[in-house]
Amino acid sequence: MVAFAALLYIITYHVKGQTTKGLFREEQREESLNMPSSDSAAMDVVKAFHMKEGVGETSYAQNSSLQMRVVDLMKHITLSTIADLYIARTPPHLAIADLGCSSGPNSLSLIKEIIESVDEACRRLDRPPPEFTVSLNDLPANDFNSMFLSLPEFYKKLNRGSQSVFIAGVPGSFYGRLFPSNSLDFIHSSLSVHWLSQVPKDLFDENGKCINKGNIYISPTSPPSVAKAYEKQFEEDFNLFLRLRSVELALGGRMVLIMAGRGSRDSWGNGITFLWDVLAQAFSIMVSLGKVEEEKVNRYKTHFYTPCVEEIKEAVEREGSFVMDKWEMFSTSEMLRRVDGRDTARSIKAIQESMMVDHFGEGVLIEELFELYGDLLQEKMQEAKFECFNMVVVLRKTA
Repeated sequence: MVAFAALLYIITYHVKGQTTKGLFREEQREESLNMPSSDSAAMDVVKAFHMKEGVGETSYAQNSSLQMRVVDLMKHITLSTIADLYIARTPPHLAIADLGCSSGPNSLSLIKEIIESVDEACRRLDRPPPEFTVSLNDLPANDFNSMFLSLPEFYKKLNRGSQSVFIAGVPGSFYGRLFPSNSLDFIHSSLSVHWLSQVPKDLFDENGKCINKGNIYISPTSPPSVAKAYEKQFEEDFNLFLRLRSVELALGGRMVLIMAGRGSRDSWGNGITFLWDVLAQAFSIMVSLGKVEEEKVNRYKTHFYTPCVEEIKEAVEREGSFVMDKWEMFSTSEMLRRVDGRDTARSIKAIQESMMVDHFGEGVLIEELFELYGDLLQEKMQEAKFECFNMVVVLRKTA
């Protein structure tokens, strides 16, 4: 029987008054990001955003296989990084964190392989395996319970026992402090850092009017100021993310970030943009049918951004605590094209539904919208010309 003493569900709160590297100011900023805004377009991302809970047919757990295939494409880099870290230091204990763990099987599946990679290094070195502390982080509304209910099966498959792997849930935004100083050896984040702390405020003018009508993200029809607004928000958020992690990660620790990206600074016609564009088209049809108000749709925007590697490099150099040991860009265009458009729509619904309910309210709108979206994707996917990229970045803390 699994010893559930190994399951530590830790509710963490931000410790105020941190002054290291200016964190007091950054925590104040993080608080302000999550406070209700006088702008009626503002959505409280921390409270509202989460993947579809549970394990049912519409859940993220049942609609995230595409994400797992993207992670599988790059996991050799993650596994070699944690193995190299262990071999260089051979510590008796490794503290690792998965930021943006979501719900469903993907996070624990990779955690299992990370532990097995270290165990294999131990066998080669003829050393006893270390203990692991594994922190699973996501926003407070995440369905941690379904993750924890899968732990008995996780320990069974791991075949290592629950007394040497201690798993904790850490609810909170990774745009705030999550862990004590110098407490982590390894941080992994898969397909999460491209989510912004908020919808960029500059998408609305001084009168609160949308400057990107008819679109929910950057589109070929968007004015240049829209891309600038998203770039600015990502720069602020990623700089903050690096500063916070530099405090929590021990010297010499590693951080592996997997995220949606784009090929160059000026290339916006990528696969992710295509997916948002088709969703905007589905919204437009719903407006024409009188199913939803046009103004309500115009005020719905996604808090998402696909950076290019130059933006990542500039942010790392600017922050100063990390060096980039490795980066690689992977094309996932054909992978996306091979997926049935209706399956892709179900996957995006599992991601976006919580934000849509927060903005539009409960009702049949979302079900009708995604049925239409799936049909449109199925029709347009094969003929569409786009390149879809995901990138992996390996950072090492040096200061």
